[in-house]
Amino acid sequence: MADTALQMGIVGVYMVVALAVGAVAYRLTDRTAEDYYLASRTLGTVVLLFTTFATLLSAFTFFGGPNLAFSAGPEWILVMGLMDGIIFAVLWYVLGYKQWLVGKRHGYVTLGEMLGDRFGSTALRVVVAAVSLFWLFPYVMLQQKGAGQAIVGLTNGAVPFWVGAGGITLFMILYVALSGMRGVAWTDTLQGLFMLSLIWVAVAWVLSAVGGAGEATALLASEEPAFVGLGGGLYTPQYIISTAVSIAFGVTMFPQINQRFFAAGSKKVLKRTFALWPVLVLLLFVPAFMLGAWAAGLGVTVPEGGNVIPALLGEYTPTWFTALVIAGAMAAMMSSSDSMLLSGSSYLTRDLYRPLTGRSDASDEATDRREALVARVGVVLFATLSFIASLYTPGTLVQIGDTAFSGFAQLTVPVALALYWQGTTRSGMYAGVIGSQVFYGLHVFPVIATVAGLLGLDVALPTAYLSLIHIS
Repeated sequence: MADTALQMGIVGVYMVVALAVGAVAYRLTDRTAEDYYLASRTLGTVVLLFTTFATLLSAFTFFGGPNLAFSAGPEWILVMGLMDGIIFAVLWYVLGYKQWLVGKRHGYVTLGEMLGDRFGSTALRVVVAAVSLFWLFPYVMLQQKGAGQAIVGLTNGAVPFWVGAGGITLFMILYVALSGMRGVAWTDTLQGLFMLSLIWVAVAWVLSAVGGAGEATALLASEEPAFVGLGGGLYTPQYIISTAVSIAFGVTMFPQINQRFFAAGSKKVLKRTFALWPVLVLLLFVPAFMLGAWAAGLGVTVPEGGNVIPALLGEYTPTWFTALVIAGAMAAMMSSSDSMLLSGSSYLTRDLYRPLTGRSDASDEATDRREALVARVGVVLFATLSFIASLYTPGTLVQIGDTAFSGFAQLTVPVALALYWQGTTRSGMYAGVIGSQVFYGLHVFPVIATVAGLLGLDVALPTAYLSLIHIS
């Protein structure tokens, strides 16, 4: 009981500190949409790098990925670490820089605004926002599901799943209602540094307890020899490569990531940030995934429905340190969730509420107040519904995350063509956006699933290719 109180106390203190940072930022935030959603497009290199880093990290990073490494080997380091670090960095510059230029010139806040204006179509603006919100839902749910599992694992079941997930949901609602992009970005920077430091300390602690990296790897080779060689796990090279590409495409279209392309303070900031990105990604994903893989060789027992990282740390580190690392994982979930809810509210108010109610894009005091209320109500409803879904939705964190990644990935080709090819038409854009989503949604049908399976590919790539055919 004393251990549980200590663990929950550490997590609670961390959440209070994060909330305090958000409150300070709230006092410095202008009451304008551009400042609330984009911090007036003034983010510098360090803050933009770490807010993107912390926002991308989620329950998958600390739980889903290590769980996968524990069960199938550490090959996913190639997917999430090296390959996605590089592919996303390239997309960041190729698409992000162009978006930044266009957004700065026209004052765009959302992807829907940009595409709707580019093709003179309010309906396209609504469709892009609806698709983005649809795929955002399972990813918010993933954070809540991860939070509930983390608290269960941390307290050995003393605190039930619904209490952990519900508590984080309430905190997210409060935090997002209080703080805009400026507070989120500042908190993300602290959270990113906190997470990065803790994961390396965890690696050092566990390895020192088992005799070093060589001994841990030797035990892994003894228990799971297939895990120490490429191609020995569950995934083929084709699947790993196609999954890496589809995940990088999906990350680029995440609302909370995509909006950060609009928020950079300058061209130099974008260049420096995308260059540093692969290094930062490797520094986190390699130790996190290797901890999961080493745990397989160390004979760590993971309870049914639990996660390997809390189980591993519970055996080799003190209770207080395990709680700190779980707090870091909670930071990852919160830094993703607060940005998701903030971006979701901007899509809701600017791309759905305004067009569907006939409100003008021009702002006045009454409009801003009305939209602020709509945004906050939307945040509450969205977070509450995703929490309820997290209680009843089957599937692992990896499966949930992969579904959302691939759904967002379908938008990358249409957006790239809209930015770079003047021959893109409105009807082609409709076909590309809607067609790829329909085909992806129906990928369980035999034709698409069978073709992807025969080629050993992630199904997201064939469906994304279909969008290119439609637009062309």
